[in-house]
Amino acid sequence: MALSEEITLTRTIETSWRTPRLWRFAGYLAMLATVIVIGLPVYWTVSAAFKTTGEIYRIPVTWLPTEPTLANFPQAWNAAPFERYYLNSFITTLGGMTAEVILAIMSAYALAFLRFPRKQLVFLLLLAALMIPVEITIVPNYLTVARLGWINTYAGIIIPGAAIAYGTFLLRQAFLSLPYEVIEAARVDGAGHLRIMFNVVMPMAQPAIVTMALLSMVAKWNDFLWPLLVTNTTNMRTLPIGIFWLRNSEGLINWGVIMAGSLFLIIPVLIVFLMVQRYIVDGIAAGAVKG
Repeated sequence: MALSEEITLTRTIETSWRTPRLWRFAGYLAMLATVIVIGLPVYWTVSAAFKTTGEIYRIPVTWLPTEPTLANFPQAWNAAPFERYYLNSFITTLGGMTAEVILAIMSAYALAFLRFPRKQLVFLLLLAALMIPVEITIVPNYLTVARLGWINTYAGIIIPGAAIAYGTFLLRQAFLSLPYEVIEAARVDGAGHLRIMFNVVMPMAQPAIVTMALLSMVAKWNDFLWPLLVTNTTNMRTLPIGIFWLRNSEGLINWGVIMAGSLFLIIPVLIVFLMVQRYIVDGIAAGAVKG
């Protein structure tokens, strides 16, 4: 009897030891599949930027350039006024991101720490705004911008996207997770709301703010539809639109040039991401602690 119980206990221990390893192995496989699905198009973009047009169309596919060339990059740069596209993208991205971060911080602070009538209703309306697709707001935004005379201007590109509900929601959740005792201590010392927000809340919530700013920057840098609708001259086009116009409308598409132009769009965002990546996980985790 004792021997059978010992055998059963041993099998139970082995099963309990193997189960976490199986789940861990399944998790690694899932991460590997995710990396392949996400990374393969990026790798193909980089690889095709160094290939000739004939090699890109060649069957079977070559995953590494057999005859690497740098000719696609100057050809792409000279095919369109990329200096102007970069300037427009920097202005609209930095302007839109700055406005969005400022409005998100102030509105999130109000929802987290201020008392005012119908506060919960305001928050519910904010959550409802998260469920509205951006495409639904394009027509009313365009009509408003047209009536204000902002067509083909930086204001027309920036202002309709200056306030996003997601940023306010993310920062509100992060602010609620901060130690309330520190904020109370600042109030006892006589600090007002502006001083508390700038000197107490924002330094403690820096990872969440940087994460929100990075998400805003990527969205505005890659935005295609709205700048396409609200601009009508080459001088006001942004990088995504400029890359779209690299396509040859007469027939064969020079994908090597287009992929080289796509790298002009990807590299600045990649550099910024590498510089602030240590804030991303902390910022997302801070926004998911308390509701």
